[in-house]
Amino acid sequence: MKHGLLLPAILLCAAAPAWAQQTRQISGQVLDDATGEGLAGVTVLVKGTTNGASTNMDGQFTLSVPTTGEVQLTISYIGYVTQTVTAKDQGSLKVRLASDTKALDEVVVIGYGQVKKSDVTGAIVSVKEEDIKKTPAANVMESLQGRLPGVDITRSSGSATSGVNVTVRGNRSLTANNGPLFIVDGVQYNSIQDINPNDIQSMEVLKDAASTAVYGSRGANGVIIVTTKRGTSGKPRVTVSSYYGQTDVANYPKVSNAQQYVAQKREANRTTGLWNSEADDPKIFTPYEVESIANGVSTDWMDLLLRKGVQQEHQIGLSGGSDKTKFYTSFDYFNEQGLFKLDKLSRYSIRFNIDQEINKKITIGLQSQLTYYNQSVRRDPTNQANKINPLLTPYDANGDIAIFPNSGNFINPIIDEVNGNYENNARTTRTFTTGYVSYQILPSLNIRSNLGLTLSNARTGIYLGSNTLDRNGSVPQSSYGTQFLTNWSWENIINYNKTFGDHSLTATGVTSLLTFNTENSNAQGRNQLLASQLYYNLANANQQIGINSAYEDSKLISFTGRVQYGYKGRYLLTLTGRGDGSSKLAAGNKWAFFPSAAVAWRIIDEDFMKSVSAISDLKLRVSYGRAGNYDVPVYSSQSLLTRIPFGYGETSAPGYTFANRIGNPELGWELSNTKNVGLDFALFDNRLSGSVDVYDTETSDLLLDRFLPLSSGVSVITQNIGKTRNKGVEVGLNGRLIDNENFKWNAGVSWFLNREEIVDLGGASSDITNGWFIGSPTRVIYDYEKIGIWQLDEADQAKAFGQKPGQIKVRDQNGDGQITASADRKVLGWRVPKWNGSFNSDFSYKGFDLSFQFFARMGQMFNYEYNSYFDPQGIENSSQQNYWTPENPSNDYPRPDASLSKTTQQNALYGNTLYYRDGSYVKLRAATLGYNIPQSVLEKLHMSSLRVYVQGKNLVTWSDIKDYDPERGGSITSPIPRVVLAGINLGF
Repeated sequence: MKHGLLLPAILLCAAAPAWAQQTRQISGQVLDDATGEGLAGVTVLVKGTTNGASTNMDGQFTLSVPTTGEVQLTISYIGYVTQTVTAKDQGSLKVRLASDTKALDEVVVIGYGQVKKSDVTGAIVSVKEEDIKKTPAANVMESLQGRLPGVDITRSSGSATSGVNVTVRGNRSLTANNGPLFIVDGVQYNSIQDINPNDIQSMEVLKDAASTAVYGSRGANGVIIVTTKRGTSGKPRVTVSSYYGQTDVANYPKVSNAQQYVAQKREANRTTGLWNSEADDPKIFTPYEVESIANGVSTDWMDLLLRKGVQQEHQIGLSGGSDKTKFYTSFDYFNEQGLFKLDKLSRYSIRFNIDQEINKKITIGLQSQLTYYNQSVRRDPTNQANKINPLLTPYDANGDIAIFPNSGNFINPIIDEVNGNYENNARTTRTFTTGYVSYQILPSLNIRSNLGLTLSNARTGIYLGSNTLDRNGSVPQSSYGTQFLTNWSWENIINYNKTFGDHSLTATGVTSLLTFNTENSNAQGRNQLLASQLYYNLANANQQIGINSAYEDSKLISFTGRVQYGYKGRYLLTLTGRGDGSSKLAAGNKWAFFPSAAVAWRIIDEDFMKSVSAISDLKLRVSYGRAGNYDVPVYSSQSLLTRIPFGYGETSAPGYTFANRIGNPELGWELSNTKNVGLDFALFDNRLSGSVDVYDTETSDLLLDRFLPLSSGVSVITQNIGKTRNKGVEVGLNGRLIDNENFKWNAGVSWFLNREEIVDLGGASSDITNGWFIGSPTRVIYDYEKIGIWQLDEADQAKAFGQKPGQIKVRDQNGDGQITASADRKVLGWRVPKWNGSFNSDFSYKGFDLSFQFFARMGQMFNYEYNSYFDPQGIENSSQQNYWTPENPSNDYPRPDASLSKTTQQNALYGNTLYYRDGSYVKLRAATLGYNIPQSVLEKLHMSSLRVYVQGKNLVTWSDIKDYDPERGGSITSPIPRVVLAGINLGF
């Protein structure tokens, strides 16, 4: 038996060398044809087989091929023209791939991977580096305003420290967060304003459930993926971007000047019979005011506060590396000085990205950013400035600031600007670090582990002197607050990618752990010993000393699977499932499953389309999926205790009761189901391209704050009650209208409408307290409908309603002859726009380029704060209005009346109806003129690129409201500035 086994073993050993000689190793390197840099992840296949390999970080590969004869290799990579080369017996191959401009533009980053746009099955908008740079801004989302169909971006304040508001496809929740999820280099990051726009390589906006389901509960409100720049091997590259600009007030409405103020106060007292002629002025004006009238004094208090501001940013970037090590680093400084003194922001950020190849299978890397803010926040002075009497002057007879001008009741609006009188300073340091290790197990199988850490340390110090707007003559007050935030994320991703003839398969699996930890403390005291100590020595305060601290901790665990299948590249299917478990929710309801499915049909690849020459691309997409939301305050499922004053007889003692928010032991997930149908197309050899999407999102089990009766002893509980629905249409078009050697003209149109609707409120027909109504959007204006002013010939009708000529007339909705709150109020308008749109145009002629962008937000209504500055008594200053008098029978504003207080006017005589305005507007968002220095000059300067440009932002606004930018949504605090800047971009 032993001899029987020995012979086959000898034969096998003898054959082994012969078998080994049947194959040979071919090595090579794939390079970018333009830069000569190695390309990682290129697929190299023996033609007609599944035998292949992928290139490493330097573009190198090794492949086993038959010993004899020529071998044909197919080399393909997303964004490059596929090549077929012949491998002979000579040594290592060098293959240079040329960029395929059409394909390169279609590369799209999706969750945990990337695909060509032709293979995308969901609703995704891709933004490239050049689009981000068109409108420089501190916050990259502000740069993209109007460029993303389905994404509503606004800036509600013009202060240097303000951020932006972003919603994707409308508001789903009534009280939970509606903002999108931001993913930076694969890791969740909430502070998008930290990311320097010059560091961004690309951005993708995932809008439908098929795209966002891979992020599960975090993707219900859309996902915005940010990819920062990476290093490349070869000669180091240096880029410099710098701009400096001036800001001023683009639009700001004026309140009454002294002449108008005097006229209104006279009319208010003529109504009561106290004033009949100028001889009666001493009856209604002080001697000081009478003197000011005689001397023509008229103080424009807002003019004393507003000034020209500054906006500037300077960035330098360096990238380079060797065959195995690649890095990118940058330093950025941004500074803005607002339109008010004491309103300023400085931001310093450093980024360092590095990728290191350990061997042909293992790569590690690090993306890190350090950001430091120094912010001075100005207490808004406009409320005081718009109300104070214009007959007063800011300075006394000695030229010093009058604290209370003419010893009146109004403190001076510019009092906070007195040196050492007011300070509100916030300093924040945030560190964002992501490390990864990638292991290429097989050419088609990769596993990657990401570990992310965000550390944030913030300190806010506030000092309010006795004579400030806030304290108004009371004792000084100081406070000192700190916050420390720690967020960890650990994700493990496995990707399998294989092609079998006409079939392609990509499978992705993800495990994820996210932790969120926040600690904060605050100390406050009044009447400290020395004002010069500001908020640094609260122990010297001897009144109302208070100390508070808090701690919050939550976690999210997730498991995700996704399969992407393609047949002949024509029929595409994506299936995704994700399970999420949140510690914020109640026991038994912590977990939820979020599935989605999407199919796409590349119609253009069908045989019957070959004869249709006008259509160069056509794809139909259909998807359905579920996402969730758990973004409620931590511990909402628990009832917490809070301390209250208590005592036994004359002896004080600690007492405790339930906090205002009582816990819900059944709190669960808010769920959103989305259907989406999309069509991607291109015409006339891609000269015109675009997409159309129609969607329908139904959200149920809303995370709703329900108010409880006072008799319960608590105020609110968060429950899963109610349903909302969002339906909409999105259109994006891009056209290469003219494209020749010297002159190019590209244009783009973005348009979308969204219809929000509250479907159910837990059985209730409406919630008037919160302004929620079945069949209406989540944010509306609900009130009486003003139809004019009662006129003299309507005195009898007015009397029947308890009113008189000159007062506001509202509609009797049910015609019962009386005005009641329950029967005669209605939804007057939406606080959200009915549709948004933009038009972008880019021209280039030889070295010159000109671009501009128009942005529109239509169909919204808001409370116009300016209209609320109307004092019927004429004590405070008022907005400039066409008010009713017997000689001027206006239907705009009621008659001034010294017997009516402002509160009575608003609450009893329908004064709130005066404030509602149509907030629709069209804005020239930005216009830019640039020039690229010719290559012949650059060679002499030893530069690779040099561009100079000038730009204007918020240049012109068209609306029905005079001297106002409606983007702010009705507020007149901190006006949004006009910006004119000049900049330069250098490359070495």
